[in-house]
Formats: sequence, C-alpha cells, structure tokens
Amino acid sequence: MTELSQRASAVLCDTYTRMPVTLVGGEGAWVLTDQGDRLLDGVGGIAVNVLGHGHPALVEAVSAQVARLVHASNLYFTEPQVLLAEMLVASAFPSRVFLSNSGAEANEAAIKIARKWGRTHKSGAYEIVTLTGAFHGRTMATLAATASPRYAEPFQPLPGGFRQVSRSDMGALEAALDEHVAAVLLEPVQGESGVFPLPIPDLVAVRELCDRHGCLLIVDEVQSGMGRTGRMWAHQWSGIVPDVMTVAKGLGGGLPIGATLAGPGADVFEPGDHGSTFGGNPLACAAAVAVIDAIRREGLVENAARVGERLRAGILALAAAGHPILEVRGRGLMLGVGLRRPIAREVARAALTAGLLINPVGQRTLRLLPALTLSEAEADLMVDRLATALTATADLSGQGGGPRRERPGSRAAEAEGSGGTRPSSA
Repeated sequence: MTELSQRASAVLCDTYTRMPVTLVGGEGAWVLTDQGDRLLDGVGGIAVNVLGHGHPALVEAVSAQVARLVHASNLYFTEPQVLLAEMLVASAFPSRVFLSNSGAEANEAAIKIARKWGRTHKSGAYEIVTLTGAFHGRTMATLAATASPRYAEPFQPLPGGFRQVSRSDMGALEAALDEHVAAVLLEPVQGESGVFPLPIPDLVAVRELCDRHGCLLIVDEVQSGMGRTGRMWAHQWSGIVPDVMTVAKGLGGGLPIGATLAGPGADVFEPGDHGSTFGGNPLACAAAVAVIDAIRREGLVENAARVGERLRAGILALAAAGHPILEVRGRGLMLGVGLRRPIAREVARAALTAGLLINPVGQRTLRLLPALTLSEAEADLMVDRLATALTATADLSGQGGGPRRERPGSRAAEAEGSGGTRPSSA
C-alpha cells in the first residue's frame, strides 16, 4: 500500500477498486505515473479522453474560457452553450438540447421527458422498458432503469415504472409495449456489461415497434457516442433516428458535461420542468465545442474505425496463436475482449506491469476504450503488451497461454521507441 493510497483510504469513500498506480500526467494515448513510468492508456478515462491527454486544442479552449467566464448559471445566455447545442444537433438529428453534468444526469432528463410525454401524449403512460445487460447510471432512477442486482440490491426499494426484457428477444419487447409504456431506453452498444453491440436489425426493429405502439425511443450514447465506434453516434450504423438521445463521457474530453437531445415529437420541457445549476456552464461547453471541432478537423471518427479494425485483427491473431481469447466484440475503438477463462482481473494487473492500462469487466472480459487519436503503431504496441500480460498470467497459473508475440521492427516497436508521441490524424 503506497503512502497516497493510505491517505486516500482515510478520507475517500470506498466505492472503487483501484489499480495500484498513481497517474500524474499524460500526452496523447500515454499516461505518466508518479514513479516516472509511461503507460499506454487503453482505458481512456472510461471512454472520456477521446482526444487523449493534453490535446492542444482542448488545452487552448479551456485556458481561454477559464480566463474569460467559468460560470454564469442558466438565468442568462452564454455563447459556448448555444454553439455546443448547435453542433450537437447538426451531428445527430433535429432536436433541442438540455445540458447537464454527467451521463446519469442526461439519462435522468430523458426519463423525465418520457414521463411528461406519456402524461401529455399517451393518457398518462409512464413506464419505461429497458434491456438486460444495460447500464444507465447510478442515481436512483437510472439504477432502476439498469435493473442489475449487482448495482441495485443495496439500494432497494428503487423507484417504480421500469420493466426489463431480454436484449435478444424482440418478441418479449413487443409484448411489453402496452398502453402503460411511454418509452424504450437502450444502448446501441452495451458497455458496462462487456461491450455488446445490439444487432443492427434489432435496432431497426425496436424503432419500428416504438412507432407501431406509440412509444418514444431513447438511445443512450453516453459511452458509445462521440465517434468511438467509427460513426459519430453508434445508432447511425443502423440508420434509425431516435426520439431522444443522451450523451456524456467523451463530450467534454475530460471535463464533466452531459447532454439530452429531444426531437420535435419529444420536446416537452417547459420553464420550470427541469434544471441544473452547473449544467451547460461556459467552461464545460467551450471544452465540448473544442472536442467536436477536433474530431471533425482531424478525421478522428474515421481514425477510430480504421485503427479499431487493426486493433481487433491484432487481438484475434493472439487468439489464433493460442492465447485464451474467445472473441472480440464491439466496433471501432470500443472493444470487449472475451476470455476463455475467468482471469480478466489478473490479466489487467499483469498488463499494468507490461506498461498497458486495460479495464477488466467482470472476470471474463477486458474492455478497451483508448483515445480516438490512437495510431496504428500504438494499436500494435497495445496488442504486444496484451500478449505479454496474457503470457504472464498463464505462467503464474501454470496453465500455459500461447507464445509471446515478438515482432522486431514492427510498428509497435516504432511506437515504443518514439516514446508515444501524439499520433497524426491520418
């Protein structure tokens, strides 16, 4: 136990199982520890650091805004807020935007929209249908929407008005859409349960079911949005248009901000219905404007698609070489590595020793959510360091884990030798 971890234990609530490392800085897809080690960051602040660490455009925008105006409240207009809303609407679908501070808050706003919409448009319907494996937040209402015993049991009773059906049973979903249901809430790619994309035909079917039964479709893009899957919004792979969309995580590039987009048919909020003291503050909005601008200007959506496929192929090559990898799920730079044995936490710790941050989800999935600026060389190096971690884990357990992936002269070696400088957008 380090001196800092001892201090933290005395003053911080024990709500996270932390890795034994202290981060003090970062550049691009790399982080620096208090011991001077450089680690390749495959977690990205849990899909938050879409521009990586220390991106010049984000640093410049935040520095300029903090010197100008940090907070004004929503009693007045500020230009960064309006500009951000315009950019979000242009990137998604015709809508108006409520700005908040997190994904859970964005989903709370969506739930309130559904409740009011049901009261005014569907004879008081108020229930919301969600899917197994979903994660929508840790507030009381979003916990009820998540309906996972692991998260929910300590806090029962949770608010009512939520039903959950199997994510793979469209028949069960249709059967649930009675006169009491105001909305269906889903993630195009379920992140917290291990990165499970909903099949495109199912997303199309849900949109059709909502239209047929007179329900809103709410799409939670908190983790899957902002270009991560190789489209600006993951639902765009299916061609559907939701009634409501929620956004957060990568939106601020590291600053806390959330957004709820309500299409014309769901735009029911009036003055006094909802609010947030800090939501839409000029500082967070200026950061988000810079993030969206950089994603477009540097071609990072396309980079996520291209480098994500290279990363997937590299990991599948490890499976072919005998490492205990069952499958790779997801799209772009939102990937879940399914393992054949329950060793995810052990692999994550071995990866830390190998110079890689990676997120274990349960015991059989490793989640990768690196910066959208990740280069091909850095993706190769990520694969090499994952191979090292898998081999070390197998050696410790005595079960064997396939050969180490040595490739002298590879682009991975180039990335390691370069010290992980910021990759180009190409």
